[in-house]
Amino acid sequence: MENASVDIIVVGGGPAGITAAITAARKGLKVLLIERGKFCGAKNMFGGAIYTQPMKEIFPDFEENAPLERKTAEHRYAILTESEGTIVSYKNQKSRSSSYSVIRAKFDRWMAEEARKAGVVILEETLVTCPIVDSDYVVGVKTELEDIYAKAVIIADGVNSILAKQLGMRENLDTKEVALSVKEVIKLDKEKINDRFNLNDGEGCIMEIFGSSMLGELGLGFLYTNKDTISIGLGVTLNELVENKQKAYELLDTMKHHPVIAPLIKDGELVEYSAHLIPEGGFKKIPKLCANGVLIAGDAAMLVNNLNWEGTNLAMVSGKLAAETAVEAIKKDNVSEENLSEYRTKLDNSFVMKDLKAYRNLMSAAHKRNKSFFGFYFKKINEFFEMFTSTDSIPKRTKYFRFIRDFFFERNILEIFKDMWGVIKILWGILYDRVR
Repeated sequence: MENASVDIIVVGGGPAGITAAITAARKGLKVLLIERGKFCGAKNMFGGAIYTQPMKEIFPDFEENAPLERKTAEHRYAILTESEGTIVSYKNQKSRSSSYSVIRAKFDRWMAEEARKAGVVILEETLVTCPIVDSDYVVGVKTELEDIYAKAVIIADGVNSILAKQLGMRENLDTKEVALSVKEVIKLDKEKINDRFNLNDGEGCIMEIFGSSMLGELGLGFLYTNKDTISIGLGVTLNELVENKQKAYELLDTMKHHPVIAPLIKDGELVEYSAHLIPEGGFKKIPKLCANGVLIAGDAAMLVNNLNWEGTNLAMVSGKLAAETAVEAIKKDNVSEENLSEYRTKLDNSFVMKDLKAYRNLMSAAHKRNKSFFGFYFKKINEFFEMFTSTDSIPKRTKYFRFIRDFFFERNILEIFKDMWGVIKILWGILYDRVR
């Protein structure tokens, strides 16, 4: 530790890494953040929205200073078949737990500048090739140019996390444990966005899309309104793409042409396309989070809430807690695994682990019953509304009877029981863990 070049090295310039770096720097430590992209945010992708509460913990005045797009005023949930759609909308103008749509390339650069103001040294366009280990302690990192030493290292290098694998702290991901997300940014006049989504200036809408081109598959679509662009995309687990011999960008193209979605992006100009892997292993696949001299945060730690599509806020909270733990350990001159394990305790006591633990059975249940949840029932929901809203010479009672008869004819009692049992197991896990 006496030969350390800096107090803390943070690897990765995403939300987890920047938050970790700025937290440590504000405590008076010498911090170096290493980012392999041209700039922080250059290679990062998400839907995307950031949430007010975790942001204010790090950047109290971000609403006045950050490059925000629109404040979320409405959430829509679209259940689509090949040509139909049922949309549920929720609005709450007085919500305290708000969110904002942002463009990551702009937003991450802003966060990086805030980190620089706090004293963080940021080294961009630099690849970290491996950790430096001495006497079973991580004491620095090797880059393409030089070796850099530190008293502690925080790994926040994303879902693939080569460093965590090299240290034996994480295994290779199975195709069921990761999703491929693809996204397009479509330029559209602000007035058209306001009109098509019934928004006022500054207001935004988030739409989660079920079914459509992903009908019967474990996948989810999304749409976010920005100032003068729309971010639209989807994520599908890799095993679904491989088994069904599909390409994610083709699924996105089909979804964009759906009669519910197409009018929302009509006449828009494609200005950006990106793809990114998302960890979906959940609580059961969280790796070892600390070892002698090192901690792991963000996507590298598999901290993503699949059900609520939350990743950025979890990354920021984990980065903050990792940095706080590292700072305390350095001040005690003890960065042993035993001492750094306080990081896991802090995470366990936060909403991050409590939510992930509550949803721990979600992905396994979804993989087992995905054809039911993402196929049969989505179709039946739309069939019901088609029947309910149509008028012809057939009596309503006859229609209802036929719908119920066909429902049980197409899916037998045993399969329905299995579906219900899967839902009960998930709900029981959520409620039981929350009560405890």
